[in-house]
Amino acid sequence: MTALTLSTAAAPGLRADAIVIGVAKGAKGPIVAPGAEAVDKAYDGRLAAVLETLGAAGAEGELTKLPAPAGFKAPLVLAVGLGAEPEKDASFDGEALRRAAGVAARALTGSKKAAFALPVTDAADIGAIGEGVVLGAYAFDAYKQNGGDAKAKNGKAPLAEASLLGGKPRDAAHKAALLRAAAVGEELNRARDLINMPPNDLNPEVFATLAQTAAKEHGIKVQVLDEKALAKGGYGGILGVGSGSASAPRLVKLSYTSAKAKKHLALVGKGITYDSGGISLKPAGHNETMKCDMSGAAAVFAAVVAAARLGLEVNVTGWLALAENMPSGSATRPGDVLRMYSGKTVEVLNTDAEGRLVLADALWAASQEKPDAIVDVATLTGAMMLALGSRTFGIMANDDAFRSALHEAAEEVGEPAWPMPLPEHLRKGMDSTVADLANMGERMGGGLVAGLFLREFVGEGVTWAHLDIAGPAFNEGGPFGYTPKGGTGTAVRTLVRLAELTAAGDLG
Repeated sequence: MTALTLSTAAAPGLRADAIVIGVAKGAKGPIVAPGAEAVDKAYDGRLAAVLETLGAAGAEGELTKLPAPAGFKAPLVLAVGLGAEPEKDASFDGEALRRAAGVAARALTGSKKAAFALPVTDAADIGAIGEGVVLGAYAFDAYKQNGGDAKAKNGKAPLAEASLLGGKPRDAAHKAALLRAAAVGEELNRARDLINMPPNDLNPEVFATLAQTAAKEHGIKVQVLDEKALAKGGYGGILGVGSGSASAPRLVKLSYTSAKAKKHLALVGKGITYDSGGISLKPAGHNETMKCDMSGAAAVFAAVVAAARLGLEVNVTGWLALAENMPSGSATRPGDVLRMYSGKTVEVLNTDAEGRLVLADALWAASQEKPDAIVDVATLTGAMMLALGSRTFGIMANDDAFRSALHEAAEEVGEPAWPMPLPEHLRKGMDSTVADLANMGERMGGGLVAGLFLREFVGEGVTWAHLDIAGPAFNEGGPFGYTPKGGTGTAVRTLVRLAELTAAGDLG
């Protein structure tokens, strides 16, 4: 992981491989952003003109490299675009800083140290830049021959250290912001690692073992239900989904508790370590990225560990519903009826609608503890991708105020989200002639139907929300901002922010 430090040193005298500065898009050309005054002075105040000559405009994500001025100990100046110049008396948006830092960190792969002279007005800016650096420097190369070893032939390790200029090393708020950025960024990258792991190495048992190891390290209580305990407890949904695989399912409960907590937040994650569709087999072209179907469980796992590392004054329980959905002679068939942990029966009309089945059991288990709120996270439906695209997740809830609070939290931390309804008329489509309900309903509005199904397994009087992260959980395109190709760790920051707000009593 990239080490983060605060420095009051002037850019010219700092020993580093590069000095990172910000450039904004002004009405008449590029504008050097605050934080780079010493660099601009070394160019006789003509840095903006030099950048424009080199083709820079200040557009978001734009990178321009130029030799450092005479007298600088760093050989390179890396100018990164921040997007449009803020209005008068306004500062740069935190997300703009986060993305710029991420772009720069990725460009500096192979470097030992870089100084970030981006605009800083308060501790929040320090946090945004630090987070962007840690997330942007991420690389998953464990399965490559050189494994990211900088000493190996052609190997390039991620940026080793980032020194943030403009911060105050002795300021408590600045230090706390940097520590938070490191904790959240590192745990989000843990989620990315899990999502990117090939399914032949990450099955439910291995996932559960990794969770146990992390829990022990961070003082989190952990309980793992194996296939025998699941059968004894009547977890028909999880068992039904995992019945076709040689890798048995697991339900993992992670409990972080604070002596000062007044609220209890439960997080439930869909953890399908590989989704073939089961007997309702996915067609060719739809299987290749299905290792990412455990992104919800990875996000919940990372968020609970982050809460523990930050010492948040709220109790957070994470439920990881883990199974592998495979076709075999023992697999659940379309037409089978499963008896869920809640006692309700479900007619399985499509075995590729499996995520809602494992979540249903975990939601009911979470509900029995009467938490103040439950949030489930899942790569649940292709329908949500059709509705919101590949970068935005949907939010459904049984409480409008809670849904709004989650939306605000997501937008605050830079995770695009959108509130979605739960239309009552769609519930009738899941009526079954042989069971309490079916796992499929109307095709149109399928993402909303899935939300309505999950609502059936939330305990009475429990506030609940559902995050369908099918679109942004796995980036099949090129990297952008601080987002890499592959697993993204979507929802981790939203969940951590929700836990912070809950601890502060800002959610009622």
